[in-house]
Amino acid sequence: MKVVVTGGGTGGHIYPALALVKEIKRLEPNSEFLYIGTNRGLESDIVPRADIPFQTIAISGFQRKLTWKNLRTVWRFVRGTAKAKQMMKDFGADIVVGTGGYVAGPVVYAASKLGIPSIIHEQNSVPGLTNKFLSRYVDKVAVSFEESASFFPSEKVIYTGNPRASEVTNITPPSPLKELGLDEYKKTILIVGGSRGARPINEAFLEALPTVSDKQWQFLYVTGSVHYENVIEEVKKAGNPENVVIQPFIHNMPAVLSYADLLISRAGATTLAEITALGLPSILIPSPYVTNNHQEKNAKSLSDKGAALLRTEDDWNADTLVYDTDSILFDETKWEAMHKAALTLATPHAAEDIYRLMENLMKPDNEEEGE
Repeated sequence: MKVVVTGGGTGGHIYPALALVKEIKRLEPNSEFLYIGTNRGLESDIVPRADIPFQTIAISGFQRKLTWKNLRTVWRFVRGTAKAKQMMKDFGADIVVGTGGYVAGPVVYAASKLGIPSIIHEQNSVPGLTNKFLSRYVDKVAVSFEESASFFPSEKVIYTGNPRASEVTNITPPSPLKELGLDEYKKTILIVGGSRGARPINEAFLEALPTVSDKQWQFLYVTGSVHYENVIEEVKKAGNPENVVIQPFIHNMPAVLSYADLLISRAGATTLAEITALGLPSILIPSPYVTNNHQEKNAKSLSDKGAALLRTEDDWNADTLVYDTDSILFDETKWEAMHKAALTLATPHAAEDIYRLMENLMKPDNEEEGE
C-alpha cells in the first residue's frame, strides 16, 4: 500500500496523521508513505523527525474578507494542485488521507482529479473550511465527534474518533518524570499552553505561583516557545519553587500524559483524544480565537459527561486554578468519577478503523467483503 498523507499548520492536524501512519506500519509493514506539507508549518520539523518521506507545496488560507490576498491563494491552490498531482504520479499513490489544514486542500483535491481513493479526517466538533470544501470530492469523511457529522454528506461520514487515541494507549513508556526533574511519586499537574502558547493560562499560573509552590503536588508547565523565556524569568523571581518545572515543548507528550494526574490546557481535538484514551481528568480553557468557537464545543463534549471542568477565559484566573486543582486532587471520589467518564468517551481503535476504511476503498470496484 502506497499512502500519501497530508495535513499541517498545527499539531492538531499533524499528530493524528502520524498516529495513523504508525498504525498502518504495524498492520501492513510493507506499506510506503509520502507526507505532503508546507515548509512553513510545524510539519516541516515534526514529520522528518518521525522519519517519514516529506515533500512540500506552497499554499495559504482564504481570508474571510475581500482582499487581493485571496487571488494569491487561488493561484497557489492551482499550482499546489498541479505539483501534488505530479508527486502522486511519481510516488504511485494508492490512496490519499488528509487530516486538515490549508495544505490538505490542493493535495486531496488533486487525488480526486486523478481518481485516487481519498479520505479526510476531521478532528473537531465544528469542521474547518478546508474539510468542508474537500468533503464534496473525497470518498469518505472520518469524524472524531458525532456532532460534526451534520456538516458533511451523510452517505460519506464514518465515526472513528481520533487516531491519536490509538497511539497513547499502545505505548508502555518508562516514567519520564525523573528525567524532567520531577518526583515520580508525587501527584503531577500537567499544564500545556499549546505549541504557540496561551497567554491567559500563563498569566493565571504565574499569579498563582506563591500559592502552588506550597502544594503537596507538583506542576509541569509546557509553555510553548513563544512564552517560555518570560515564564522562566517570572519563576526565577518567585524563587524557583521545587515543585514547579518549566519546559518550552515536549515531543513525547503521550509518555508524559500517561504519568500525569490532572491536565490543564486548551481544548484542541488531539489533546482531548489523548486524555479520553487515558482517562485523564482535565480542566479545559478553550481558545476563543478559533473558527466557530470549536474548542468550546470540543470541551463541552467532555464537561457534559463529567470528564472535565470547562472554564472560559473570562472565568479563568489564579484563584480558579488553585480552587479547581484542589477540588479534584483532594477528592479521590471526584477524580475517579472524572477518570471513568473520560474513558467512556475514548476511541482507542480509531487508527485501525481508518485503516480498514482505506482497505475497503482500495478493493476492486470498491466492493464490500461478502458481496
